[in-house]
Amino acid sequence: MESRGILSRILVCITFFGLLLYSYVDRQNDVTRLRLEIPQLAKEIKDLREENTRLQYEIDLFESPQNLMQLASHSEFAHLKHPMVKDIVTMDEGLALQISSEEKGETLPVKPKLPLAVGTRQ
Repeated sequence: MESRGILSRILVCITFFGLLLYSYVDRQNDVTRLRLEIPQLAKEIKDLREENTRLQYEIDLFESPQNLMQLASHSEFAHLKHPMVKDIVTMDEGLALQISSEEKGETLPVKPKLPLAVGTRQ
């Protein structure tokens, strides 16, 4: 009887040790897989940064004054015009964060003459 108890304890210990060893090997496999993915992800990040730099360069070229003046001479943009100084509406920096007077029920003393979307067909 005693030998059965010792044998069962040894089997439980061997099973526990086997599960522990399996868990350790599985964890090491996960770490190795992640280490193999790091260079690939670093390359993707590098490629994305290069693409962002290229796109930013294209945006800067498109928004350059020479290109905008060239685009203004095309017939498809003939309806656009430069606004007059009196047509430009400026707002103070913190005004958008304050509660508007319309919410309080007050009327504004000056209303803008143009809608905010300047440059569209009307």
